[in-house]
Amino acid sequence: MTTVEPKAKSSMTLQNVMELVDGRLLTEKGNVETVITHVASSDLMSDVLAFAKPHALLLTGLVNLHVVHAAEMADLAAVIFVRGKRPAPDVIQLAEDQGLPLITSRYSMFEISGRLHAAGLSGCDVQRNG
Repeated sequence: MTTVEPKAKSSMTLQNVMELVDGRLLTEKGNVETVITHVASSDLMSDVLAFAKPHALLLTGLVNLHVVHAAEMADLAAVIFVRGKRPAPDVIQLAEDQGLPLITSRYSMFEISGRLHAAGLSGCDVQRNG
């Protein structure tokens, strides 16, 4: 079995992530210069709460209030909604109130995860040496 090693880069700004995944910012507040080192990909918010690292980026297909609440409890840096999904205005407003950047991307969760992994970001379940 062949393994693919990511590039040596282990972090990038949220702005760079948005460029890589053709992301569109849905919220006005939130710092796009935030440094991202880890990514969680899940539609199960219980898994996000159990396994996401603080300040990680969340990829999800869910667009409800539970996503914003889970992101707040897990201290996540931002959320990307996959497959061009857009949450309702009340979800965006709650994220605005919390300073949580919400982003939408036309790509699937698989595609975004692959792009971010190839760029050197780690999943929340991956331990890096050093």
